[in-house]
Order: sequence, then C-alpha cells, then structure tokens
Amino acid sequence: MLLKKLNPVFNYLNSKQWLTIFVFLLLWGITSVSYWKKYDWNPSSMVNFGHEFALQNKSETPENAILFKGEAGDLGAGYDGQIFYYFSRPLSNFNLNWPKGFDESYRAPRIGYPMLVGIFGLFGKTSAIFGMYFWNITLILISYFYLRKLLDDEVKPYAILYLLSPFALGSYYVLVSDSVMVSILIIAYYYFVKEKYLIFVLLSSLAILTKEPALFLLFPLGLAALFRKDRKKMIVVGSVLVIPICWHLYLSYRFPNWRPGRLTDFIMPFEGLISYMESIWRQLAVGTNIKELARLLSRFPLVVLFFLGVFLPFTGKLNKGWEFRISFLFVLFMIGTAGYYHFWSVYENVSRMFTLSIPILLLLFNEDRTIRKQEYVLVTILILFLFLIKVLFISKQMNYQVGF
Repeated sequence: MLLKKLNPVFNYLNSKQWLTIFVFLLLWGITSVSYWKKYDWNPSSMVNFGHEFALQNKSETPENAILFKGEAGDLGAGYDGQIFYYFSRPLSNFNLNWPKGFDESYRAPRIGYPMLVGIFGLFGKTSAIFGMYFWNITLILISYFYLRKLLDDEVKPYAILYLLSPFALGSYYVLVSDSVMVSILIIAYYYFVKEKYLIFVLLSSLAILTKEPALFLLFPLGLAALFRKDRKKMIVVGSVLVIPICWHLYLSYRFPNWRPGRLTDFIMPFEGLISYMESIWRQLAVGTNIKELARLLSRFPLVVLFFLGVFLPFTGKLNKGWEFRISFLFVLFMIGTAGYYHFWSVYENVSRMFTLSIPILLLLFNEDRTIRKQEYVLVTILILFLFLIKVLFISKQMNYQVGF
C-alpha cells in the first residue's frame, strides 16, 4: 500500500512536534506572502474587500485597504472574508448598524466568527484584520493538539493531515470561517468526551453560529446518545441549539425579510457536479482555450475525492464509529447538493466544504482501523500539492486599487 510507504514520514513528524509546527507555519506563511506580494504587500488583500461593497460601507473600511474591482465571470467584487469583517464592526462599535449590501438571511446567522474578530476590532479596523489572521492560525493550532488527545497512539501520527489540510489552508487563504468553525468544533468535542458539558455547550453553540455544518457532527452525537438511551447527553447535545435559536429569533425581529430556510435555496442535488462536468465537455469540444480548461480541471480532484468519500463510510466494520460515518456522509451530502453557480464554479467555494471531512475521518479511523482510508488520504495530499502550485505559480493578480 502506497500510504504505508508514507508512514515513516508521519511517524517522524509525530515524534518531532516542533518540526510539524514549523512545516505548518512555513506552508501557511508561504501562502500568505505569495498573496501579499501581488498587492503591495498589504495583508488586507486576503480579506478580499470588493470595491462596490466598500463604497456602501465606506466608514468601516480601513484606509489603504486593497479593494478589488471584480473580474469577468465573478459572482461579485471581492470575496466572503469582507462579509465577516463588516459584520464584526457593529460588535466592535457596540451598535447594531449592520453592514449594507449583503444578504442578511444567509450571512447574519453566521455571527460567531465576526464576534471573535470583533474582540480585536475594539482596537481599530486594522486590528480587526489582524484578528482574522489570529483566529484562523491560533485556533487550528490549538485544535490540532486537542485532536491529538482524542486519538490513540496508533492514529496520532495521522493528525498532521488535519493541521496541513489543503481545505483548512484554502479557508485561511481567503480568511473565511470554515477552518475556524471546524477548530472550535474539535475543541468542543474534546470537552464532550471529557464530560465537561458547559464548555461543550458554549463552544458548540459558537461553532454553529460560526457556520451551520457544525451540526453535521453534533447531530450524530445526539443520535448516538439517543441510541444508547443516555438522557443526560441527549439534553446536553440538545442544549447547543438554545443560543443559536435565540440569535435567529433576534434576526427575525431585526430583519423583516429574514427567513430561516434561506440555506435550502442552495440545495440542488448533483446540479453542481453535473454542470461542472458539462462545462468540461463544452471546453473540450471548443478546444481553443488551454488556460480555461486548466482552470476547470483544477476542481476535478475534488470530484474524485467526493466519490471516494461516498464510498469510505461503508468500509470496515459498520457497527464501529457509526456516528462519525453519519457525520462524514452529511459533509458529502452538503457537497453533492451544492449548486454550480455558487459553489462548483469556483475552486475556493467547493474545496473548503471538505474541511470538516478530515477530522471526522481521523475520529472514524480511531474507532475502526479497518476502514479504507488510503485513497481519500492520498488524493487529499495530492490536492495540497496542487493547491500550493496554484497559489505560488498560477494565481494571477486581480484588478484592484489601494483605498478610495
């Protein structure tokens, strides 16, 4: 098995944790610098402020921030990092003047990450941007050590797959919330295992408020408690919904057009995958734009990983770690029902949807050593190398300006 040939590498890094952390900081550092150098070495570039949104929220936009003007085929100027930044500003300013130009039904429920960023935002707009970097880097490092505590000695070496996940790195690359949510969720699960339920409830609530897919792990934990007739754990897991429900009640009052079912608009079973494959065939039929074809094919390893993931939970001893199998399938369901326009048309949009799959895979492997994980792990490693090549050598400079 090819993966077995990599075991000495995993074991060596496991025995040299300082080297593991160094490799992590090196990869994330190189990724950051490669982005900054395209935009006057300005760290605000990774927030991806869109010029059109910055104009609508001019008073809260940092001076000399990099403002992207948009490109042909974009879904809009800038990227989602700006949304979390702008939603953090009212919290830092102790007011409820929410940002303009964004869909509250879709964005406002995800207040967890802006709340964390808002702590740094108390010291100014530039500090808020620093906070976005701080939480992404710090939380994944902390959660990595928590995850190691959850794993048996035989599985611990593979924890580096979580720390060096291309999906977490992709989330950090655009300073969005996927990696933050997963990190908080892993820490919360540790306290669930240790039966420190108050910390678990608070952190799990924060994870849900950061991004809803946190429920993909929490719901199966509740099912496991129900199956084992553990009433205490059933109540504990159910309690994680109290704070998010309260926040949603506020949103229904604050935004008259807000509706809790907004996310269901994005559930389009296999439409994204089918449309993506059709776009490849169309490009092959035309056969004139090699760069466009290469851009399209950059997402193809994710298609391979998706189908490997669908197969994976049904391997091994199915009675072991079944809650993690369900959790893993929930993640794959999210990816399989993602539409083309909002997700599969953009590499970053679909790749970070895999972020939660890596720690879930490790927790499942910890329960059942017989699962067939090799292919999923190897393709994930391949995606990491391809992502680094994309970042360092392929990604082009976008149209931008400095400040207003």
